[in-house]
Amino acid sequence: MMPSKPNNQANDISYDKDMTLTEHLQELRGCLIKSIAALILGTGCSVYFLQDIMDILTAAAKELYYMRPAEAFMIYMKVALLSGLILSSPFILYELYSFVRPALTLRERHFMLICIPLSLVLFITGMLFSYSFVFPRGLEFFLGFAAGKVNPLISMESYLDFMLMLVVPFGFAFNVPVVLTMLAYLNIVSAKMLMKYQRHVILVAFIIAGVITPTPDIITQTLLAVPLILLYEVSIVIIKCVLRR
Repeated sequence: MMPSKPNNQANDISYDKDMTLTEHLQELRGCLIKSIAALILGTGCSVYFLQDIMDILTAAAKELYYMRPAEAFMIYMKVALLSGLILSSPFILYELYSFVRPALTLRERHFMLICIPLSLVLFITGMLFSYSFVFPRGLEFFLGFAAGKVNPLISMESYLDFMLMLVVPFGFAFNVPVVLTMLAYLNIVSAKMLMKYQRHVILVAFIIAGVITPTPDIITQTLLAVPLILLYEVSIVIIKCVLRR
């Protein structure tokens, strides 16, 4: 009779320990090949809808220019690759989880299965929030700074670089609950400790907002600081009610 594949926590760990270095490398190679294939497929889908994606990304700009012959082509390919990465990220994260899964306990697996999708959702939510509310205000501020006889001549590259500089940090900032929850799970922080620094977080949130946002106006900075403070409070509730720490 063929031995059944280990399916409980203890067997999973022993199965992982019994694997040789070559077997680990082969498994890693398989995960990388599948992830690259997913990225290529996601990029291909993005290329098909590339013009629609570019219309959405450049909607805030009235008119854009490119300075070098290959600049427009390279920018379109970068956008397609970035869009493909976003589309394929759920599968890539799942492959990463599958690779480390045998070394995790049953509780750690459940925790990772919650944190990974939540982290991705919060990252995309943060970018969408910035693109919808913060980025238009930042662009309007800089375009109106030298109003008068001076007309802006914005290249596609500088426009998209500015957008990514403003949008991507919001994705990371919105992952505050995931980071704090993981630290609490590792017994590094607790809800009581986080509550102790609630007043300090307000100041730190506005400092971070002032560094990340390129505009000096208080409204744009508040649009980042307030969600950070709220996410910090949500983290305390999760740690206290779910992890009970």
